[in-house]
Amino acid sequence: GAIDSAYQFHWKRFLFENFPKGTAFPPALSAPAIADDLPRADGVEAFSIDDSQTTEIDDALSVQGLGSGTVTVGVHIAAPGLAFAPGSPLDQVARARMSTVYMPGYKITMLPDAVVQSYTLLEGADRPAVSLYARFDEATLELQGTETKIERVPIVANLRHDQLDGVITQAWLEDAAVQSADTPDVVNTLRAPLSFLFRLAKQLKAQREVVRGKPENFNRPDYNFRLVGNEGEPEGSEQVQISTRQRGAPLDLIVSEAMILANSGWGGWLGELGVPGLYRSQASLAPGIKVRMGTRALPHAGLGVKSYAWSTSPLRRYTDLVNQWQIIAAARHGKTAALAAPFKPKDADLFSILSGFDAAYATYNAYQGGMERFWTLKYLQQQGIGELTATVIKDIPNGALVRADTLPLVFPVAGQQERGAHVRVKLGEIDEIALDVHGTVLERLDAPADAAALDESGADEEEEVAGPIAIAVDLNDSEAPAENTPA
Repeated sequence: GAIDSAYQFHWKRFLFENFPKGTAFPPALSAPAIADDLPRADGVEAFSIDDSQTTEIDDALSVQGLGSGTVTVGVHIAAPGLAFAPGSPLDQVARARMSTVYMPGYKITMLPDAVVQSYTLLEGADRPAVSLYARFDEATLELQGTETKIERVPIVANLRHDQLDGVITQAWLEDAAVQSADTPDVVNTLRAPLSFLFRLAKQLKAQREVVRGKPENFNRPDYNFRLVGNEGEPEGSEQVQISTRQRGAPLDLIVSEAMILANSGWGGWLGELGVPGLYRSQASLAPGIKVRMGTRALPHAGLGVKSYAWSTSPLRRYTDLVNQWQIIAAARHGKTAALAAPFKPKDADLFSILSGFDAAYATYNAYQGGMERFWTLKYLQQQGIGELTATVIKDIPNGALVRADTLPLVFPVAGQQERGAHVRVKLGEIDEIALDVHGTVLERLDAPADAAALDESGADEEEEVAGPIAIAVDLNDSEAPAENTPA
């Protein structure tokens, strides 16, 4: 009777280990006003693209100059870094948490909700932002130059991709003759900018794939979890719904390529100015070469870019907030930014932040994966599912690991099976404490799949699409992507 339920066991253990003082914020914590008299980004009509559940709207996009021969794409990032500085009370809270923690039906935010709402890019007003403007030749899509500005940006719409994926399709974006009666008016007004951004995103992705050396294939869908009737902290007994969304959908591609453009562009700019930042790098795509964090601008082979500094989610990830402070210094001081930036080269505090974030982020992602696995097992119980079809992904002693075809679930089965084999599996007893289920192969369904397709997990970082990508995997599954996608 000491443990109320399996869910409470996992939840309370996570809190005990990571939030021993609870998840409440200090009561006196408030959002400082931005003191700077920021210029207005005239001519800009920015819009965000997020999931309906997203409250921390960090980023928005804009397009100017269509039909002129030179098109300027704006990537506008919420600017809490203009309101409070390193060492302030809000910074201390954000640094202690390091990131928003995501899980099905709930999240623990890095910053208080009232603070988030003060800086989030809500539609209907001018919002403070740090903006990267990239100029492209309209015909060839060649990048002609970039510029960073600190300003107030008019946000005209908060688009929700889960409501619009069926409307904003590839056909709708590429063929003006394609119409939909269900298209909201605001989406119709943004059709030309969205169409250009989709065309540009395909070009940027193709250019990265040349550097990467192989294409990014999104063979597996994203899985979204919804707890029916849940408001606030889940109890563990809610009815769970699991839906799929194919990775690489047009709106996903638009956002992910824009964020990669900003994160790589700002990362390279800081490096040129000698301003340190928090970077992610990967030396090569060779087996066993992981993505690492550091303070220098180094290539990211998985993404096919020369440098990559997380900068586009400062409301929910502390690395991005730190990098925003450095970018603001670069925008204000140019070549002397290294002297004015809050964090100096070889700053011991920066290394401390790096190691603290790395540890916290890994812990949070592991918990998110565990809770997604819990709710997947709950789904099996609630739906009375006793058999699944699955694909063998790895040999293990006395058996194999298989991945379910239609659920985010990796689990072991008894008996040796050829890698890539498609099988029908009978499920055994579910252990909600160990988050464990075993299976027995009932029959082989077809020949093994292509091994290369099994190895390809897609891009390492499409982190801005819609909050965290909900893929539950066995934590010992070596097939899991090196980078988890948060949002």
